[in-house]
Amino acid sequence: MTDLNLPLNTGPLAQLVDMGGPVMLVLVVLAIFGVVTFVYLMLLGALYAPRLSGRLKKTVMNWQKDPASVQPSYVRHQAGRWGRMNPLQHLVTDTIEAIQNGQDDQQIRETAARDAQHALEPFEAPLKIIEVIAALAPLLGLLGTVLGMMEAFSAMAATEGRANATQLSGGIYEALTTTAAGLVVAIPFAALAAWIEFRLRRIHKTINSTLVSILHIVPEQTLDAVEADYQSPESQRTAETADDEPDRYSTARGQRFAHATG
Repeated sequence: MTDLNLPLNTGPLAQLVDMGGPVMLVLVVLAIFGVVTFVYLMLLGALYAPRLSGRLKKTVMNWQKDPASVQPSYVRHQAGRWGRMNPLQHLVTDTIEAIQNGQDDQQIRETAARDAQHALEPFEAPLKIIEVIAALAPLLGLLGTVLGMMEAFSAMAATEGRANATQLSGGIYEALTTTAAGLVVAIPFAALAAWIEFRLRRIHKTINSTLVSILHIVPEQTLDAVEADYQSPESQRTAETADDEPDRYSTARGQRFAHATG
């Protein structure tokens, strides 16, 4: 029975608890949870992150050159399974299709902004978790420092000020160990959080630039419809003049006829 409990008492977790107390165990759990979250975020980014692929960039260029030649259904069909997992692919094709269908421009912009925000939402929670771990680890290390110093002074008080160096050094060692461990956990996760936030900003910038490139192009059929419904002030005055001329002509002719028969 003693042999079975020996690995548990002398294992890595027991050694960590002996080094820094229970706070050290909490720091280890936080570090493991942070690593798992980072791996999950990397897999999520590799599979579902919005990305401007070569085929999608070619579609945007074709839209800028000849909007009528771009067919969203064909683009979706040619994307394949990997392309269908790209949120930017859906943003581009849905926006182009809405423009070609003649939907309201304000509605198209609101829908595109909402879909772009939804594409980045899955990355916000893992990033927040990593940021919390980076901020919480030094505080836990400080807590371990306080507990270690309390243990040291408690040992001194128990011996009425006659505590030996071993008792004092034990509490100070625990305090310094937890502080160091908290910084060791916090520094890498703070760097990872900054890097992830930088990557998300670049993705957001890519989405914005792509949507701007699409929304600033108006197909010819849309322009023809707008021009057909729009009348310039000069054309309106010409039409009003043309409408008034028969009346003036008939009035003048009536006056001349009356004068001639007068």
